[in-house]
Amino acid sequence: MKREQYTHKEEKDHQQPPGGAGEENPIRENLQATAELHKHTERKVSAQQRAIEKATAFLGRPRFLFIILLATSLWMLINTLLAALHLPDFDPPPFLWLQGILSLGSVLMATMILITQNRQDQVTARNRHLDLQASLLIDQKVSKLIEMADEQRREQSPGKKPDPKIEAMKEPIDPHQVLSSLSQLLKEAGEETGEDMTGE
Repeated sequence: MKREQYTHKEEKDHQQPPGGAGEENPIRENLQATAELHKHTERKVSAQQRAIEKATAFLGRPRFLFIILLATSLWMLINTLLAALHLPDFDPPPFLWLQGILSLGSVLMATMILITQNRQDQVTARNRHLDLQASLLIDQKVSKLIEMADEQRREQSPGKKPDPKIEAMKEPIDPHQVLSSLSQLLKEAGEETGEDMTGE
């Protein structure tokens, strides 16, 4: 009897989402927001782009390498046997047709990879911008919370001196100032090592 009660309780726990019924679940909301953002991005992809990316995904699999090796070996073997048997061959050594096909295939594959990589770079750059905006917003919120906590501390202890670390943490991050300081530090480090660490 107790085992059945435990089983029913476990089933209810699995059925209820984290955070309880009727309560807002921030984890689920974040997951839904991420999924919606992904769907919104994928809706803008054209049919040609999808076809190219599917082909590129196939090119990156080990199966495609084995297909290329097998097809090339069969091509060379068949033409070599036909030439040895004094029969009409379609591409005698040094296999000029095979070289042309492989060269054309290499150009097409490189182009498809570049097209796929360009869209992936755009998605990565967009995600980085989103991360930066979220980080700046979080920093502003944390700075405000620190300021409110410090005001409360001062009200409780009027004669207490301000803490320099708290005063510094109240100020939100200025991305331009951080970037300038980082560039200066990298430049100084590059001058010491004789390398250009700024990437300029």
